[in-house]
Amino acid sequence: MGYACPVCETPQRDGEHLAHHLAFTAMLHGDDHEAWLDDRVPDWSEQDPAGLAAEVTPHAEDAEYHEVFEDTVDRGRPDVDLGDHDHAGGGGAGHGHSHQAGRDAPRAGGAVNESGATDPETEAALREARELTRKMFEDGEGDEEADADRDDASGDVDDPDADDPATDDPATDDPANDDPDPSA
Repeated sequence: MGYACPVCETPQRDGEHLAHHLAFTAMLHGDDHEAWLDDRVPDWSEQDPAGLAAEVTPHAEDAEYHEVFEDTVDRGRPDVDLGDHDHAGGGGAGHGHSHQAGRDAPRAGGAVNESGATDPETEAALREARELTRKMFEDGEGDEEADADRDDASGDVDDPDADDPATDDPATDDPANDDPDPSA
């Protein structure tokens, strides 16, 4: 059981979540949430979540709040997944593969479910992200070899004394070690 927002009736888990919802919506959007808080809790912006919760919950109706996992609810956002399987409706364990194997290995060709409606700004961001991802994978072919080539070209060598100031100090150099013939 939770509380319904007294402004927009969105259910919230508990009093602190209701306080957060009201305050964040008021700060980000102003509108009715800010007016409601200003009318009932004039110092709302200076209160901590527990204090604000104590002030707003008496004005809120009890509401049914169902706990759900984020990946099981359609929130109107594109479903971005790096594999070729569907977690949103897929029942979790026992769906045909392990999540641990190769977890850290980079994957190419992520899938995006574009069936949901998006606004033009989101579409532009998605297009740009797809293009950057495509370029990253194109440029990333042979990454380790390319990194080694770049290091060799820039003069970076795996010499442990290369940047050691103690080995470059002429005052600490031993002239006896400068003899080109170590057998003498």
